[in-house]
Amino acid sequence: MIPILKTSEVTREEIFQRRDALADVSGAVAEIIAAVRAEGDKALFRYMEQFDGVHLSSLEVTPEELDAALEQVEPELLAVLRRASENIRAFHSRQLRSGFLLTEQPGVVVGQRVLPMEKVGVTVPGGSTPLASTVLMNVIPAKLAGCREIVLVTPPDKSGAIPPVILAAARLAGADRVFKLGGAQGIAALACGTESVPKVDKIVGPGGAFVAEAKKQVFGQVSIDMIAGPSEILIVSDGKSEARHLAADLLSQAEHDKNASAVLVTDSMPLALAVQREIEVQLPRLLRAEIARASVEGNGKIIVTEDLSEAVEIANDLAPEHLELSVEDPFSLLSEIRHAGSVFLGRNCPEAMGDYYAGPNHTLPTGGTARFSSPLSVDDFVKKTQFIYYSGDAMKKAAPDVERFALAEGLTGHARSAVIRTEEIK
Repeated sequence: MIPILKTSEVTREEIFQRRDALADVSGAVAEIIAAVRAEGDKALFRYMEQFDGVHLSSLEVTPEELDAALEQVEPELLAVLRRASENIRAFHSRQLRSGFLLTEQPGVVVGQRVLPMEKVGVTVPGGSTPLASTVLMNVIPAKLAGCREIVLVTPPDKSGAIPPVILAAARLAGADRVFKLGGAQGIAALACGTESVPKVDKIVGPGGAFVAEAKKQVFGQVSIDMIAGPSEILIVSDGKSEARHLAADLLSQAEHDKNASAVLVTDSMPLALAVQREIEVQLPRLLRAEIARASVEGNGKIIVTEDLSEAVEIANDLAPEHLELSVEDPFSLLSEIRHAGSVFLGRNCPEAMGDYYAGPNHTLPTGGTARFSSPLSVDDFVKKTQFIYYSGDAMKKAAPDVERFALAEGLTGHARSAVIRTEEIK
């Protein structure tokens, strides 16, 4: 049963405590990356047989397979994917920005160009839950940014196939190439390049412990989006919300992972007790009930505060991945929220709206990193290049300042490179 804590009776350490049981896989991941770097495709096929139990002659999904997937997905679901894609595209298109040019000083031009990354890799987990939403959320922003090649990797099932809904989403979102690869070996292939898999400039997308560790180890060789931890939801609620709604929202994250965190913060003890009871009613109905049970009992909690102001303070301290404001006037509280990945406003906006449909990205900072990082966006797929131009007269005017600055740092070569041009001009 999910525990109830009163802020008046427990310490802040008890409120913020969570139990993560993540294994150290750094050694195993390092071995996989080294093997892929040395052996290329040979290592990828070997790991596919070892980890996925599949023997394949080719890693890449053909364009014909991608097109066929659109026919294999039931029309109603395909229509939902299209509508979700439109919402995601509409939201992220507003994030596009151009460079700028400054010409205020005579003879001086400075500016910045915003350029798309050439090649990016997207990793999509496999397993019992085909995450088509992850495909849309990661590929569409990259496509809008103008990336020349978007490479998606996702592990095959035991028959060597990828679920049609994943391939359909990849086609709708605009992925250029799709490979049957998962785990640390998929990350290694994208980071190092092999005979079949192109080397990319950045890797984005979620995954388990092996994927997270692999992304950490290849960072620097390539860029990454973030090191994502277990999923989190925090709900701030007054006493007027429906207990069954809140219980359902908490369980929607608890079913992700045994290490997921589901937290309710409320100023109402009657609501806290009602939600505690309702979780026990709803939990056995879930297909992933065992996972959800481990999550709510290991990391879940209901925190009862003196008032909503204290609840907001706790939310800001925890900096959750997902934050629901299930209160009478959520917009009045929104301005008080300083740290959260994505905020869901009101009693009719469950976190699942963000996962699938509304448009804002569902790849979000976890583990309190919302204090300093942001959701995945178009910005993750572009880079900035600066440029500077000085005419001869402008250089002559600025050279003494540059010389003084350089000499103050003891860098006489820097100073000379500036003043030598004024000598030539004279």
